[in-house]
Amino acid sequence: MSSFVGVLVSDPWLQSQFTQVELRSLKSKYLIAQRSKGKVTIKDLPPVMIKLKGVKDEITTEEIASFLSESNPDENKEIEFESFLKEYLSLQAKAQAKKGGGEAKNSSSFLKATTTTLLHHINESEKSSYVAHINSYLGEDSFLKKYLPMDPASNDLFNLIRDGVLLCKLINVAVPGTIDERAINKKRVLNPWERNENHTLCLNSAKAIGCTVVNIGTQDLIEGRPHLVLGLISQIIKIQLLADLNLRKTPQLVELVDDDNKDLEELMSLAPDKMLLKWMNFHLKKAGYKKTVTNFSTDVKDGEAYAYLLNALAPEVSSQTTIEVKDPTERAKMVIEQAEKLDCKRYLSPKDIVEGSPNLNLAFVAQIFQHRNGFTSDNKQLKATQQTTPDDVLVSREERAFRMWINSLGIATYVNNLFEDVKNGWVLLEVLDKVSPGKIDWKYASKPPIKMPFRKVENCNQVIKVGKELNLSLVNVAGSDIVQGNKKLILAYLWQLMRFNILQLLKNLRFHSQGKEINDADILHWANGKVQASGRSSRMESFKDKNLSNGIFFLELLSAVEPRVVSWKVVTKGEDDEEKKLNATYIISVARKLGCSVFLLPEDIMEVNSKMILTLTASIMYWSLKNQQQPTEGANMQKTPSCSSLDDASTVAESVSNLTLDDESISQIGPSESEVTEAAPDLTDDATSNGKE
Repeated sequence: MSSFVGVLVSDPWLQSQFTQVELRSLKSKYLIAQRSKGKVTIKDLPPVMIKLKGVKDEITTEEIASFLSESNPDENKEIEFESFLKEYLSLQAKAQAKKGGGEAKNSSSFLKATTTTLLHHINESEKSSYVAHINSYLGEDSFLKKYLPMDPASNDLFNLIRDGVLLCKLINVAVPGTIDERAINKKRVLNPWERNENHTLCLNSAKAIGCTVVNIGTQDLIEGRPHLVLGLISQIIKIQLLADLNLRKTPQLVELVDDDNKDLEELMSLAPDKMLLKWMNFHLKKAGYKKTVTNFSTDVKDGEAYAYLLNALAPEVSSQTTIEVKDPTERAKMVIEQAEKLDCKRYLSPKDIVEGSPNLNLAFVAQIFQHRNGFTSDNKQLKATQQTTPDDVLVSREERAFRMWINSLGIATYVNNLFEDVKNGWVLLEVLDKVSPGKIDWKYASKPPIKMPFRKVENCNQVIKVGKELNLSLVNVAGSDIVQGNKKLILAYLWQLMRFNILQLLKNLRFHSQGKEINDADILHWANGKVQASGRSSRMESFKDKNLSNGIFFLELLSAVEPRVVSWKVVTKGEDDEEKKLNATYIISVARKLGCSVFLLPEDIMEVNSKMILTLTASIMYWSLKNQQQPTEGANMQKTPSCSSLDDASTVAESVSNLTLDDESISQIGPSESEVTEAAPDLTDDATSNGKE
């Protein structure tokens, strides 16, 4: 069989944004435009771009021309293919930003963060607040203290993040223990490979804590692109500030609803920022405030809601005068002074309140919640009543892993609570459409909000139907089981879907599998062979092998696929639970640093959770095979050390779009440039939409 040849792009991050099918189609469009005049210029792009998915039906030809002229004043400027791809991505981002609120109602407003990551506007107030946050939380860090505090008025932030250390440590502030600091490259001067590794670790870890990374690659962070850096930092900080806004961390939140199961279910499904609004309105209503706050912008810009909130929660630091003041700026100033008496960090200025800055106002309210939530119940007493069994702990870990995996796929809906959010079937339909495009009949699908129960059952019945078509084992499983929130069946379905995803992705590497099906045994055989070939003696008998709990096998496997990525001097023997946890934590961070997008926890390795062990092994296998393939993909491809390809696209989750390839299209990959023009699949219409909108 001939070797794999595809459309090659010199920028690894840019290449990672497209599947080979998409690149072939875009290349054909570019070549067709080039034929008439021998070159493609800026003024030639609008009629080409208007036909492409993600742009078509969202913005007009005139708007495209206007957007292009902003960054390219000379309309006769010649555009090479890679510049063509970058302009297409930029237009997709602008189209998505314009589309705005068309996402599902239960989608989290801040974690999707399209406005903060896609628009190139820099909010100086937000930048100053994020710098103050970093100075406060990382000012005493042993490595960073020589660089901190930063000056909010300077570009210190964008310069300091270039080596990746600050962002990795900020993630650990948000969710402690996410990154093993032993995996961070922390030399005074890092070479390009080491910087790239740090940013790869950062991006994969950000996804693992729930950040939605939109069009951000390692090179963007290395270059310190302000709008992308601030968008990512904004999400990380908000995850930290809203970490307690769930019933597991703050069970007193049940006070926000009556003793009604339906209300409790609705509460459990709320995104953290929506939960914060519900909490705020709960106290405002008791304080006699007549309005309902629906956002952290226009509804709070007069400061009146804050005055009532502080008066209700902390009467000892507030006064009736604050409510009576007529000037919004003066009232905002008084509100901030009162909040500071509660030790709330100063995330915003009176001007930010009056101007209605949504991100900073959200951060301000989250700070008030952390310091004075106003609940009457005893938190410890409530937690004592919530008895947790070992099975509950395992279910919680698997729920988290599948939730993070789903959110990494880039579907429109952001999942906050897996068991609640999948009940209407819509999220699972979106996931299926990503994993196996074209399978969903959107004519028979109902988009949230869904008021009629039978519509939810219809959605879930289609989920089961498509699952059976994918040969998932669903004996005696019905759509009603999902609607009723059967946790065991939901987890079983998602595990099979995740496994199907991974195996299909590995199968699509035709040069390796020769088109045959890949199964669990193939992954096991590959891993053992790789370790043995490196001269090591460890062996994995199965994905349930209890000897895996010390982590040594996976460290040897990681070292086998990239020798320099494991620092053996920090590895323990794994003889007790403490040493096993140290190794497991290090394994996960090293895998992410390598370029694997994995969502397991150290406990999954220590307890040898066979499902998570399989996903970890398969992710490493995919990265290894993908990188073995790259140097042979074309004559113009320079041979580089494998670590230079460590962008976050080399992962199972990020490459899920490869699963859109059917057998026929995969077998056709690699035609000559002239064949590309004739045979490339068309991107003019989104073949996977099928009337979804």
